[in-house]
Amino acid sequence: MINTPLQAVKNFFIGRSRDLNESGLFHQLSLVALLAWVGLGADGLSSSCYGPEESFKSLLAHPSLALLVGLMSAVTVVIICASYSQIIALFPTGGGGYVVASRLLSPMAGVVSGSALLIDYALTITVSVASGMDAFFSLLPAHWQGVKLAAEAAGVVFLIVLNLRGVRESVVIWVPVFFLFLLTHVFAIGYAMVAHGDALMTVAAGTVEAVRSTTAEVGVWGLFALLLRAYSVGAGTYTGIEAVSNGLPILREPRVRTGRRTMLLMAISLAGMVAGLLLAYVLAGVQPVENKTLNAVLLETLTAHWPGWLGRGFVTVALVSAASLLMIAAQAGFLDGPRVLSNMALDRWMPTRFASLSDRFVAINGILLMGGAALILVLVTRGSVDLLVVLYSINVFITFSLSQLGMVRHWWQVRAVEKDWWWHLLINALGLVLTTAILLALVILKFPEGGWVTLILTSALVAVAIAVRRHYDGVGRQIASLNRITEAAALPSEPSRELAAGKESRRTAVVFVNGYNGVGLHTLLGAIRMFGGGFRRFVFVHIGIVDAGNFKGADEIERLRTHAREECQRYVAFVTHRGGEAECVTAIGHDILAELEKLLPELTSRHPGSIFFGGQLVFARETFLTRWLHNYTAFALQRRLFLRGLPCAVVPIRVQDAVPEPVAAAI
Repeated sequence: MINTPLQAVKNFFIGRSRDLNESGLFHQLSLVALLAWVGLGADGLSSSCYGPEESFKSLLAHPSLALLVGLMSAVTVVIICASYSQIIALFPTGGGGYVVASRLLSPMAGVVSGSALLIDYALTITVSVASGMDAFFSLLPAHWQGVKLAAEAAGVVFLIVLNLRGVRESVVIWVPVFFLFLLTHVFAIGYAMVAHGDALMTVAAGTVEAVRSTTAEVGVWGLFALLLRAYSVGAGTYTGIEAVSNGLPILREPRVRTGRRTMLLMAISLAGMVAGLLLAYVLAGVQPVENKTLNAVLLETLTAHWPGWLGRGFVTVALVSAASLLMIAAQAGFLDGPRVLSNMALDRWMPTRFASLSDRFVAINGILLMGGAALILVLVTRGSVDLLVVLYSINVFITFSLSQLGMVRHWWQVRAVEKDWWWHLLINALGLVLTTAILLALVILKFPEGGWVTLILTSALVAVAIAVRRHYDGVGRQIASLNRITEAAALPSEPSRELAAGKESRRTAVVFVNGYNGVGLHTLLGAIRMFGGGFRRFVFVHIGIVDAGNFKGADEIERLRTHAREECQRYVAFVTHRGGEAECVTAIGHDILAELEKLLPELTSRHPGSIFFGGQLVFARETFLTRWLHNYTAFALQRRLFLRGLPCAVVPIRVQDAVPEPVAAAI
């Protein structure tokens, strides 16, 4: 097959199509724990570039209290990671916040959780890219700040293209910089503790004195409020922890073990980094500097007495690795955002097109939507990390709280059969208390600062989801009446005169079907009525679609292949029982048109002069919503066949007119 110029460009930037029959395809696409730590854990680890900074800035009048906030943050990370490790074990095929809330609480709770996650993942991409560029531009002269917004927009576009290539390809490229960040920042924390080792006891004593003086000044509740504010404004630290449980389908088998190993790596690295950086800030006595991140100020302070070339070199490497890590962190938004979207699409809360996969087996529509949303957010907020962080961390705690509540309910319900239920319940209960407390604090503190925007956006998305589901439910009820024809079709009947009369004809009808249902049978009967039954043979073509719901392993693909074959054979039995001749042709793939191209040469050579038929639902009131929520595959098939000079008729099916009795009589 000769590639067009457009196809050549696509192959260069995104890559060639993957073959579904390729040996070891799922093994090649999956991530081992180390790569999962990079691709999914980077979101959490990268938050150390801005989470501890936000906490420390809120304590500038009492910097020694940062040690308490660091300890609280580290404990919180460990508890949330432990609770999500339990979610991984309970939902081995993927237990993100949407799935957990939907199954353990209610579908509506799942919609709220899923909508919150979608907003959060779009903000994850935006915050990560904006923070990464902040770290990078900390190295450059102030007059370079004018091009930072353009660089952020370009960074989002680059990540969109990279993720369209595939999951593994989008992660492997970042492995060196991920570990370079760990090496440089762990060294900086260790160096701060060694270089200022004699001040450790002084800092500890200063923390105790700060507690006493603050209590004397504002009281116990005042101290508690101060610590809670610092703890809450740094809540961006905990974002990304949920990503591993949601991303289980892309992990290497055994997925539960791989997921829990990834979770352990994330807990150790994130808890240590957050607590270590806050301690280093206090030891080095850093203060905010305009147009520089606090980590950049820390690194410059620690290396101030080094030889010039060595200090500048270390700071440059550390900040470039931080900027790169933040770009990796955006991967969580691109890896998990489309997955949440596809899960909601499979449940009909979002347009079904978001469950579709590209020829690289990535959720292309989800990636484009998440990337497009992030690009808009970058431009609207002008890449302001301070503003984005206000918008950012509320939603993830909505999901955290709902997930923990669902798990608590689960352990209580299975207490009679689960031996260690109380221990599991205790972990998730602690997680629930912590995440709910942070959520309430964030809403109270950040609502007047702009947090209301996040809540309005999330509420609007929930409303959209409800409207989409209501539409699909309505159409589903109408199609259900269509499907009653299959009950009539299953009844014994005499050979049909229309089918039998076609035996003398040399023509063949090729009918496209999608499962044995009313739509397929109406298409068949429409073809017979159009041409007076003058067909010698009927060929039923069933192309099983590989989407986010079944692209989970070789066994699932084989089940799809078998199901397509069985459904197609039911049409053959329907025709042959009524005196006609029939056969079925099946295939599976991500794109009906692409699979049709592969089948056409054999179909046309074996059945010259064939006429092709496809059924299309027709709505009495056509709107933008119906056009966008439903595919018009029959028209696309017709156009593709017309370009080859092949006749194709689209059989209109008015769902409102689906009355079973007249249809049964026509059979």
